[in-house]
Amino acid sequence: MRNHKMMLILCLFLLAGSGFLASCASSRSGQVYSRDQARQEMRVNYGTVREVRSVQIEGTQSGVGAVAGGATGGVLGSMVGGGRGQLLGAVVGAIGGAAVGAVAEEGVTKKNGVEITVELDTGDMVTVVQEADIQFYAGERVRLLRANDGSARVQK
Repeated sequence: MRNHKMMLILCLFLLAGSGFLASCASSRSGQVYSRDQARQEMRVNYGTVREVRSVQIEGTQSGVGAVAGGATGGVLGSMVGGGRGQLLGAVVGAIGGAAVGAVAEEGVTKKNGVEITVELDTGDMVTVVQEADIQFYAGERVRLLRANDGSARVQK
């Protein structure tokens, strides 16, 4: 019985880890296109960077971390004591695990971002937030791509 529980715990940890990896896969980079954006027309504007500011892009809160943490905490909590103590341990473990899992998911998927203010050649001013995977500098010439879904990205 003890080996069965240990295997269950191992499977839950693996499931939680794969959920974290899957939620890390999405990107807000100016260089990465989603599958839906491929082969789609985008409007192109040129302009000059006026200001660059570091920002944080919040992590995902899909519920995967909470579910995985709750399941793991519930199993671990049920190993404490016997009878009603086991049930209480499972409930407390599940609640605590869910809270820890949700916080962990948000923290693991948080990204460093950059807020880029661009003065377009038309005279309009726009600001775009994207991942900080490329450095932009005030005075630099860039292009702004706008998709039909309303998303935009700044590229060199």
